[in-house]
Amino acid sequence: MTFKPDYPFDGEPAPGETREVAPGVWWLRMPLPFALNHINLWILDDGEGWTLVDTGVQNDEIKACWETIEKKHFTPEKPVKRVIVTHFHPDHVGLAGWLCERHGVELTMTLAEWTQTRMNIFEPAASKAAQMAPFYKLAGFDAEQMELVSGRGAYYSRIVSEPPARFNRIEEGDEVMVGGHAWRIIITEGHALKHACLYCADKKVLISGDQILPRITPNVSVQAQEPDSNPLKLFMDSMEKFADLPADTLVLPSHDWPFRGLHERLAHMREHHHERLEATLAACAEPATGTQVLNQLFTRKLDNHQIFFAIGESLAHVHYLMNQGRITRRLDADGAYRYEAVKEMESAA
Repeated sequence: MTFKPDYPFDGEPAPGETREVAPGVWWLRMPLPFALNHINLWILDDGEGWTLVDTGVQNDEIKACWETIEKKHFTPEKPVKRVIVTHFHPDHVGLAGWLCERHGVELTMTLAEWTQTRMNIFEPAASKAAQMAPFYKLAGFDAEQMELVSGRGAYYSRIVSEPPARFNRIEEGDEVMVGGHAWRIIITEGHALKHACLYCADKKVLISGDQILPRITPNVSVQAQEPDSNPLKLFMDSMEKFADLPADTLVLPSHDWPFRGLHERLAHMREHHHERLEATLAACAEPATGTQVLNQLFTRKLDNHQIFFAIGESLAHVHYLMNQGRITRRLDADGAYRYEAVKEMESAA
């Protein structure tokens, strides 16, 4: 099937600018230093103040954008009241600590995402290396690729400010009152540990974070610290949580543009992953390492940043099929896993 998002707005706000997309809901767009070169952030009119949702990465350019926003929106009479972060990825949590300290407010997150943020900041490099080196070796990384792994752990702390030592926890089904309107917390898994989406029934608005994007699918990866996990199953199950939302819900994603067509997009995402699962099976027709599966699923040239997302996503599809009994795994003498599709007759037996 094909999906064409219904975009109700033309273009997007420039960095440092805002656009009202629903009553009391303002859209910000900040640059990112990645191939995915932007993130959408949101500020909510909170009566006598403002609630911020997500923050951008830590760098001087994004700080300058926030300083411009502050001059236009935040005053002593109507200050920032809180910062909500959907999940621990740098483009979402990167300036949370800086903004919370700057405005004297507390951070609101799920426990798992706050904990993961602090672990990524404070965990010693040796501990990170002990997780990552064997994981990528088992995935089939060659010597040149393993060189990339050694500096991987330090990158997070360069673009994420130190998170606050205390926070306010949100959980599935909680309602956060913002300006007299209830925003229901919907927790999803797979892309992150406990990713928080926010839905306001009064406004028919869903802040979807990275869970639901209009044109690309969020990265769903097996992580080094949980090497035998099945994140794609968690992600697919999480999509069912949006079934009761109205068809005309305005979806505010972290990338691309606000759109309508929620249920059609969810169906399209399911179909996409089923197609990728079939491609994964084909890649494992003969015994294949994780990197060999990656090369079949991602045929375009990947930079040194993207290869880590790609191997994690490739393994997520392999693990989904392993848990269905459709792929087997063995450890070969070279220290890498080999994955092989179960033949139809063997599967039937």
